[in-house]
Amino acid sequence: MMLQVNHLFKSYQTGKVTYPVLKDVCFEVNKGEFVGIMGASGSGKTTMLNCISCFLPFDKGEIRLKGTQLSQLNEGQIAKVRNEQLGFVFQDFMLLDGLTVFENVCVPKVIKNEPYKPMEKKARELLKMFGIEHIADKFPAEISGGQKQRVAVARSLMNDPLLILADEPTGNLDSRSSEAVIQAFIEAKEQLGATTLMVTHDTFSASYCDRVIMMKDGSVHSELVNHGDRKAFLEDLLNVLRELNGGDDHDVA
Repeated sequence: MMLQVNHLFKSYQTGKVTYPVLKDVCFEVNKGEFVGIMGASGSGKTTMLNCISCFLPFDKGEIRLKGTQLSQLNEGQIAKVRNEQLGFVFQDFMLLDGLTVFENVCVPKVIKNEPYKPMEKKARELLKMFGIEHIADKFPAEISGGQKQRVAVARSLMNDPLLILADEPTGNLDSRSSEAVIQAFIEAKEQLGATTLMVTHDTFSASYCDRVIMMKDGSVHSELVNHGDRKAFLEDLLNVLRELNGGDDHDVA
C-alpha cells in the first residue's frame, strides 16, 4: 500500500469557534494507481492534500506513506520526504522564471546535490516522454500553460517519488492542454509505475483516473471505480456530482 489515510480529522479555530474541515477521512492508494479526489468547493479536498504533504498539521488520525507514519517525523525528516518521496504538481505550475525548462526539471536533483551527468540523462528522458524536449532551452514565459504543466509533471518525477500529489493540475488550462497534461500522468503511470493522487474539479480529467474518491462536507461520500469504459465512468461521475450538488449542475464541470 503506497498511501493510507486513517481516521483523519482537521479543524480550524477562529476565536472561540471551531470549524471542522476533515471528519474521519479514510482511504488508501495502491502503488501505480491514478486516483482522483472530487467534491464541491469547501469539501476539504485541498486541505487533505496539504495534510498528506505535511504542509498542514491535523488534529488526529494517521497518514502513512509506504508504511511510514508521517506525523511522527521531525521537520528535517519531513523536508527529506517532500523532496525525495513526494512529487508536487500545482495549479499555477510553480516554475522558476529565471531557469530554462531543462533547469526547472533538474531542480529536485540539484537540491539533493546529485552528479550532473545522470541528472541530465534523467531530465532529457522525461522531457522526451512528455513531448517537450524541443522546448528544453526555453524559459517559462516563452511556453504555453499546457507545456508549463507538463514541465511541472516531469519535474515532479525527477526523484522517482513514491507519490505525486497534484492539486487542480488542469485548473488553469483549456480542454486540449488539459488532455495533454492528463496523458502525461498516464504515461508516468504506464512507463514509470508512478502513483498519483489528484484533486480536481474537472470531470473530464477525473474520468481518466482508475478511481475517484468523492468528498462531501469534509467526509468521504463515495468511491467510484473506472472499469475501462471512460465514457460510462464520466457519466457515473457526473451523476454523483449532481447528487452531491442537490440535482444542480453548478460546479459539476
